[in-house]
Amino acid sequence: MTAPELVAEPAPVLAPRRGVPGFRLFSMTAGMQRVTLIVGLVLIAGFVFVAVFAPLLAPYGLAQTTEDGVSFGQYQPPSAQHWFGTTVAQEDVFSRVLYGARTALWVIVVSLVLSLFVGVPLGLVSGYVGRWVDRVLVTVMDALYAFPTLLLAIVVSIVVSGGESSGFGGVLSAAVAITTIFVPQYFRVVRNATVAVKQEPYVDAARVTGASTARILFRHILANVTQSLPVIVTLNGAEAILTLAGLGFLGFGIESTQAAEWGFDLNKSLAAVSNGIWWTAVFPGTAIVLVVLGMTLVGESLNEVLNPLLRTRRTAAPVAVGSDVVIGATGETEMPVLGDGSDVEPEPGAESAALNEDSRRLEGDHA
Repeated sequence: MTAPELVAEPAPVLAPRRGVPGFRLFSMTAGMQRVTLIVGLVLIAGFVFVAVFAPLLAPYGLAQTTEDGVSFGQYQPPSAQHWFGTTVAQEDVFSRVLYGARTALWVIVVSLVLSLFVGVPLGLVSGYVGRWVDRVLVTVMDALYAFPTLLLAIVVSIVVSGGESSGFGGVLSAAVAITTIFVPQYFRVVRNATVAVKQEPYVDAARVTGASTARILFRHILANVTQSLPVIVTLNGAEAILTLAGLGFLGFGIESTQAAEWGFDLNKSLAAVSNGIWWTAVFPGTAIVLVVLGMTLVGESLNEVLNPLLRTRRTAAPVAVGSDVVIGATGETEMPVLGDGSDVEPEPGAESAALNEDSRRLEGDHA
């Protein structure tokens, strides 16, 4: 009688685990790089939280000057009623700083979305098609890029707004003006990357199979030329804040009764600073610094992670020649090194047997 054959059941196929989005990038950081990334993310999260919930957090309206028929008063110092004091227009500084975060967030989001939707497709088409299309687009983008950014933003803002000072019109004009500055940057990055990868085998294979140009651009090339866009988006967010503040400081921003804007509030506080009234300038200026700092820290940290030339890796400490141990990356002893240079762990008792053999040799030589 033969023994029954045992048929092993196939092992179940487990689906790959999907990690938390962005956690892999976070795990690639270490040391001071991780600290800067965490600090930047905390500052950005605080900025977004304040911007979204500004109507709930602000004790007064952005242009409110009275409460229960009582005026707030001009240049009131910080107090329990007005944490950041009041302005020359009798407005609460704390409320205007909170509402200014909402205005800044709107401008950042609109400008970056428009820049991506305009600059990325133009860069793909210019780099892939080439010929006269590439020459025309490169000339136009180089001309825009060479123009002074703030002056270009002022001109575009005036043209788009047409003298309109409403909240929506002011935000839209500022966003379009900033978009004009950012489009050449995205165009140049995507165009150069497209030129580098359009002759790759996978692109040729897609072309041979009869794929359309649009499918090749947005299905095969786009995913391989946008690795550096997260870094540019983060850094451009900080630049958008500064450009918006510059427009408001020069008087081309949003009317103060329609929306709060930090650059405009800084302009109105200049005359008061020389008289010792510091709170109207310090708090809007501090808000600008914190937001720009947070976005810059995140952008620099992402650049070190995504850029192969700047990526930091943990390496093991060097081992001296003739040493008996290997020092790992944590500074701990990992494995002894044998005399012949191999890293094989010796068998138990081998070391004592070698010592006895050496003793017998010495005794024989002595005899």
